[in-house]
Amino acid sequence: MNVKSLAICLYVVLLYWLSLHVSFLDTLFFPTIGAFSFLFLSRTYLMSELGKITFGAVVSALIGTVLFYLYPSSITLFVNAVIIIWLIRRFNWNAPPIAAVALIPFFSHSPHLWAIPLSVCAALLGLMGSLVLAEVLERKFGHPLSLVFRNKPAAVDSRDIAS
Repeated sequence: MNVKSLAICLYVVLLYWLSLHVSFLDTLFFPTIGAFSFLFLSRTYLMSELGKITFGAVVSALIGTVLFYLYPSSITLFVNAVIIIWLIRRFNWNAPPIAAVALIPFFSHSPHLWAIPLSVCAALLGLMGSLVLAEVLERKFGHPLSLVFRNKPAAVDSRDIAS
């Protein structure tokens, strides 16, 4: 496991803990954060691309929240999905979790609807910050951390044990 993977795991656990223990932060942890984490970890992005994906997710959550607030039904869920898919294609937001974030208001049942877009924004900005911090740590302490986190065996003596 590398430093970025560990940082993301710790960050997701922190979000989960905060969402359980602070009542108005109940929407801070959402299942799609795991998909965003893997997406940000598995591909090499420029910060501008990460920002674009984060912006798309916040816009998506905002649209879903407004539509749910106006009329919480299957019809608005359908309209929401159509709008978000159109936006993803129109602006080339190459991140499928953006579509899932738009659905949060339809299944969260949070009394704090206004917090959903803010939570998405905060969670994704925190995720980006965690990745940047992990990258800085890897650059500064790269070799010692790689020995600790990558589980590579230390140099093995080439002698045969039986000899």
